[in-house]
Amino acid sequence: MTSTDISVPSTSADAGTTTPLLFRPMTLRGVTLRNRIWVAPMCQYSVDKLDGVPHDWHLVHLGAMATGGAGLIIVEASAVSAEGRITDRDAGIWNTEQREAWAHIVEFVHAQGAAAGIQLAHAGRKASTWPAWGTTNSGSVPLSDGGWPTVSASAIPFGDYATPAALDTAGIDAVAGDFVQAAIRSIEADFDLIEIHAAHGYLLHQFLSPLSNTREDEYGGSLENRARLLLRIVREIRTAVGESVPLLVRFSATDYAEGGWNQEQTATVAEWVQAAGADLIDVSSGGNISGVRIPLSPGYQVPFADFVRSTAGTPTAAVGLITDAAQAEQVLEAGSADAILLGREMLRDPHFPLRAAHELGAEIDYWPGQYERAKWRN
Repeated sequence: MTSTDISVPSTSADAGTTTPLLFRPMTLRGVTLRNRIWVAPMCQYSVDKLDGVPHDWHLVHLGAMATGGAGLIIVEASAVSAEGRITDRDAGIWNTEQREAWAHIVEFVHAQGAAAGIQLAHAGRKASTWPAWGTTNSGSVPLSDGGWPTVSASAIPFGDYATPAALDTAGIDAVAGDFVQAAIRSIEADFDLIEIHAAHGYLLHQFLSPLSNTREDEYGGSLENRARLLLRIVREIRTAVGESVPLLVRFSATDYAEGGWNQEQTATVAEWVQAAGADLIDVSSGGNISGVRIPLSPGYQVPFADFVRSTAGTPTAAVGLITDAAQAEQVLEAGSADAILLGREMLRDPHFPLRAAHELGAEIDYWPGQYERAKWRN
């Protein structure tokens, strides 16, 4: 395994420096990230031509966060196949046109000094749904309205969504191949790292959870079997992209449902994916069981990142209602995570990292020259 520098001291005064932990660089394999404030993948449902090709919205949306000082920007869940999209307005990375469009966006992100990552995803039984905005419809899109048949580990629907077909062996092989080819295209587009989406009730999570996977073959039953597809994808992507490219895996640490996926299983599989070639675990929660009430509160998912980090010994990133600099810094100081992923707060304030540097007293050298006049003055 290539050297990875991810250590987080217990206090900001350690190692003879007063630089806040949020603004200390992190190196994952061949990539050094300028700070530990990262942009979480956030679906935009904005591909107007329904062809999976990102466009000017994505450039401006992501570019603003790059000028705002983020260390890493992970672009939205990008489908590894047309059938794997959550909605027909999702971005993808299953063809050359999409690859070239992403390459243009990545070039701009790099020009601002930020690293660019891509989240590779297949929605499984949660595919072919209406987008989250722009329509009053919800749930599965009927075939007559442009929807498509869905697949999953087992023929168990998500709530009142359409019932998926259980993937056969050939279908599983095809999905694994789609992930690998998408990873290769991602590196060709000059993305710095790849995140594999195994969370939020999408296909790989559907295989992991015993509530959505009742198979009786080598991909069902025991934890080892339910994790088999994810581990296969991690290994095959690692082989395809080489040793210098960091790989992240996003897990939902719990289904919030009795008998479902939980943090103990997450920690176990986190160890396995690290051994298979992954470098950091992005810890979220929920999304696999319809109607479950998630107990929201500031930083509500941080304990899951802490549990995985301490139990499995794997580096983690924390996410979930982290909204201010002091709160984010405290998560790192407590040793609960190695990096912070921000979603909604970056939508509200794409320049959060610049503001956080001021609030925490961090000296940074990547204020955009065009914005120098806006610096806070002491």
